[in-house]
Amino acid sequence: MDLRQVTKAFALKIVNLYSALPKSTEAQVLGKQVLRSGTSIGAHYREALRSRSDAEYISKLETGLQELEETLYWLELLSELRMIDSVRFQDLQKQADELIAVLVACVKTAKSRKKQR
Repeated sequence: MDLRQVTKAFALKIVNLYSALPKSTEAQVLGKQVLRSGTSIGAHYREALRSRSDAEYISKLETGLQELEETLYWLELLSELRMIDSVRFQDLQKQADELIAVLVACVKTAKSRKKQR
């Protein structure tokens, strides 16, 4: 699995979601929040790949995890307010959960490697 591609595909889905939101003020405010957090995950992952140390790598990945949690929060609000349909929400939630699992595994591996040194 190429996480660069997976995180970019997730970001593109978030951009498409934002484009399809209603034009109401509420939907646009929430949409901008999910747009910001949902598209930053891949950027944090790519920054992690260029890290100069294990500590920096772990920090970038953990920031990506925080952005994923924030993205899920905004998606939940959009879903509960019926601004997005449940199928789209469930698809994005599943992808976010999968990304969380992978990034957590990466952080655990890096922390274990760091302890062994």
